[in-house]
Amino acid sequence: MSISVVNIKDKLSKIDELHKYKRIARMNEVDFKLVRMKREFIWHKHPETDEVFMFIDGSLQIHLRNKTLHLEKGEMVVISKGVEHKPASQSECKILLIEPAKTVNTGHAGGEMTDSDVEWI
Repeated sequence: MSISVVNIKDKLSKIDELHKYKRIARMNEVDFKLVRMKREFIWHKHPETDEVFMFIDGSLQIHLRNKTLHLEKGEMVVISKGVEHKPASQSECKILLIEPAKTVNTGHAGGEMTDSDVEWI
């Protein structure tokens, strides 16, 4: 196995499209995925796992059933397993997601926003 440095800024420069998750690293069956986002997502949850959102650039709201989280560049949040949430961004933001390798972006909800083809960059 080759060990190398992952430059997040360089990886983000290779992502031309919005809403396509790109895997940049894996550790112990946990994926590190980048995504450029500008949309209101769907309500969903991940019954089997927690999910980490780290904000590289921009701002994002994560709606929970009882409150809304406002996250800015350099901040992160852990969404606990089983908690319904709905990310939304009015302007483009760049996010690093950390979650188990088999986690589907739409969780239990499925639907047309599901990105099941996560490629390595």
